[in-house]
Amino acid sequence: MGTIHLFRKPQRSFFGKLLQEFRLVAADRRSWKILVFGAVNVLCTGFLLMWCSSTNSIALTAYTYLTIFDLFSLITCLISYWVMMRKPSPAYSFGFERLEVLAVFASTVLAQLGALFILKESAERFLEQPEIHTGRLLVGTFVALSFNLFTMLSIRNKPFAYVSEAASTSWLQEHVADLSRSLCGIIPGLSSIFLPRMNPFVLIDLAGAFALCITYMLIEINNYFAVDTASAIAIALMTFGTMYPMSVYSGKVLLQTTPPHVIGQLDKLIREVSTLDGVLEVRNEHFWTLGFGSLAGSVHVRIRRDANEQMVLAHVTNRLYTLVSTLTVQIFKDDWNRPALLSGPVAPNVLNFSDHHIIPMPLLKNTDDMTPVTSTPAKPSSPPPEFAFNTPGKNVSPVILLNTQMRPYGLGVNRGTPYSSVLSQGLPVPGVGAGQGLRPAFPHIPSRYGNNRTGQPRP
Repeated sequence: MGTIHLFRKPQRSFFGKLLQEFRLVAADRRSWKILVFGAVNVLCTGFLLMWCSSTNSIALTAYTYLTIFDLFSLITCLISYWVMMRKPSPAYSFGFERLEVLAVFASTVLAQLGALFILKESAERFLEQPEIHTGRLLVGTFVALSFNLFTMLSIRNKPFAYVSEAASTSWLQEHVADLSRSLCGIIPGLSSIFLPRMNPFVLIDLAGAFALCITYMLIEINNYFAVDTASAIAIALMTFGTMYPMSVYSGKVLLQTTPPHVIGQLDKLIREVSTLDGVLEVRNEHFWTLGFGSLAGSVHVRIRRDANEQMVLAHVTNRLYTLVSTLTVQIFKDDWNRPALLSGPVAPNVLNFSDHHIIPMPLLKNTDDMTPVTSTPAKPSSPPPEFAFNTPGKNVSPVILLNTQMRPYGLGVNRGTPYSSVLSQGLPVPGVGAGQGLRPAFPHIPSRYGNNRTGQPRP
């Protein structure tokens, strides 16, 4: 017996949660057509796999894998509808758009794995080529072609449509584009169909069906069974070459990279933001692709201390929102501290050292009320002679000197005499009395140019 929780919600299993989300998608009438096409795709794929086994044709097997890829594309379309119904949650603040990217990446990678499997089987068949039966080869080709074209042209698959346009062109598209330019030069009316580039899925369906037709004719005429293996390799290479650019593009989206075609526009917008009134600096900007056709980004903006934060935030968001749909802007004002001037008595721990000697400096007269020239009281309205805070010249702190420091030569003091004994002899302080100086008290002080050893003044 355990604790009884009266109001605790029962925990659903994984399949229970999956069934609940499937019911949510099935409630939309737009998904009914996708579900019908999915059921027909399963039946068609089953018949094609049985015909592949009866004909012993690996080329028809490679072409059947395209029908399985159509099933993955239909599942991706259902996921796209489910993403549009779901709203962002606290756990997924950016929404569920990345599930579309993940579905496209998984579908294209699985198609490439199927192509690699066909290449491996074809390499084994070159060593021992089996006999090919052409009874259902041509029928299976037209069934697969008609179903693939009907599926691609009847259902608007938003994720794959975007990827096929945004990703780089495959080698098959480039070669067909070169032929199309030559053909459109003769018949200009075909430019709307073949240019600028054909749909990669329609192109690979037509190219695969054409390869199977050539295989059927060569086997029927000359019993040349090796052409079936060659056609399988050609279909596998075309599949791999078509799916690889889409995998690369969706993989870069999953890695949160910035699309190359929007880097120039983002730099222009950042320069415009940095010239707004009140903006001092734009830093830590980071932009990435959240989903197909949607950008997310974050930026820190430093503004003046007197600028309006809400106004600057509105202007920055208005500029960047034209390109970045999900944007986070951090506004902080310019904060700088004035450096404090260090003044005051010496730290007491310094005075405790035994190898130091403290010399008290003689106190000067108060010069706050005197001018530096006449030593007369200054006017109350005149500015103070020094700054308002404690600077050298007022309240001089004690000077700390080493006991081992000796007085230099030339001041009439014996060698090795400490500073304390010099001050006890009556060293006058410059500037204390009018007309006082160092020369009357110390006759042996050298002149401006000094004395040489013989006592003669230096030239």
